[in-house]
Amino acid sequence: MYSVLRFFLFRFDAEKIHALAMSALRLFCLIPGAKWMLRRGFTYRHPALRRNLWGLTFENPVGLAAGFDKNAGYTDELACLGFGFIEIGTVTPRAQPGNEKPRLFRLPQDQAIINRMGFNNEGAAKAAANLRNRKSKIIIGGNIGKNKDTPNENACHDYISCVQALYPYVDYFAVNVSSPNTPGLRGLQEKEPLKELLSAVKATLVSLGQAKPVLLKIAPDLSEPQLDDIIEVLKETKTDGVIAVNTTLSRDNLITEERHVASLGAGGLSGSPLTAQSTKVIRRLRQQLGPNFPIIGAGGVMNLQDAIEKLQAGADLIQVYSGFIYEGPSFVKRLLKSMING
Repeated sequence: MYSVLRFFLFRFDAEKIHALAMSALRLFCLIPGAKWMLRRGFTYRHPALRRNLWGLTFENPVGLAAGFDKNAGYTDELACLGFGFIEIGTVTPRAQPGNEKPRLFRLPQDQAIINRMGFNNEGAAKAAANLRNRKSKIIIGGNIGKNKDTPNENACHDYISCVQALYPYVDYFAVNVSSPNTPGLRGLQEKEPLKELLSAVKATLVSLGQAKPVLLKIAPDLSEPQLDDIIEVLKETKTDGVIAVNTTLSRDNLITEERHVASLGAGGLSGSPLTAQSTKVIRRLRQQLGPNFPIIGAGGVMNLQDAIEKLQAGADLIQVYSGFIYEGPSFVKRLLKSMING
C-alpha cells in the first residue's frame, strides 16, 4: 500500500511533500478519535523493548532522528506513530531560512537522501513555545546548533542560548557539531573547541538546576585519530552519550548515475549507503568507551537487519529518518514486532 503512495509522492519536490504530509497528519489528528486510531495502528509495546538510560524510561529503542521535526511543531502527531523518542531540531538561537532551495533530494535506487538544508528553523523561542503546548509524554531530545553567521569562536554562546530556551521542555540535549551544511561547523569537532563547547553546555545545565543528559552528535567521515580525540573529550568532559552518526559527504559506491548525483550539488548523504560506516563507528565507540557509555546509533537503519547490527555493535538506542521516508509510517511497528518475534 505505502509503496504505491510512495511512487506518487516521489514524483514531487521532497521538501514540499514533507511539509504537505505533516500538514495532512496534523489535520487528520484534529478529527476526534484520530490519534487513538493512529496509536492503535502504528504502536507496538512489549516489556522487553523498554530501555532505561539517564533515569529516563524509553518505551522502545527506536527514535525519530533530528531534521524531521525541526521546530517541534508535530511532536504530538508523530508520537502516535510508535516511536520511543523524538529528537527535534536542529534548533538555533535565532530563526534562519537555511540554504537556497531546492535542497532536499531522493536517490531511490540507493534508498538514500541528500540534503543541504542548512539548519533552517524558526529559532529556539518558537521551538520552546511549541514544546510548552504539547500534550504527549514521549521523550524529547533537543538537537542544538549555531547560527550560520555566528563565528566558531562565539559558538558556545549560541549553544548555551539554545539550552536556556529549551531546558524546561526537553529530556536531553544533542550537541550538533557534525552537519556538513553549515560552513565551518565541523571545525567544532576538533579537540580543544569541542572540549570548551561541551564543558560550557554542561556547566550551563548545572547552573539551571538539573543536569539533563548531554549527547554529542558526530560525523561519519572522521579519521581514526579524530575519532580517538573525540572519545578522549567525551571522557574528559563526562559527556553523557554520543549519537553516531550524522550525514556523510561521501558519494562512494552509489548505484545512481554519477552525473545525476553531481548535478544535485553539495549536501549530506543519508540512508542505505551510510549503513556500514555508521555501524563501524558505533563498534569502535563501544570498544573504546566501554560497556556502560550510552550510544545512539543513527545512519542507514533501513530494515530489521540494519537495526539489529547497530544494536549488536553497541548501540543502546537507534534513530531512523531515511528508512522512515522509504518504508512509511508502519516502519517502526514492523521493526519492533520483528525484534520481539523474529
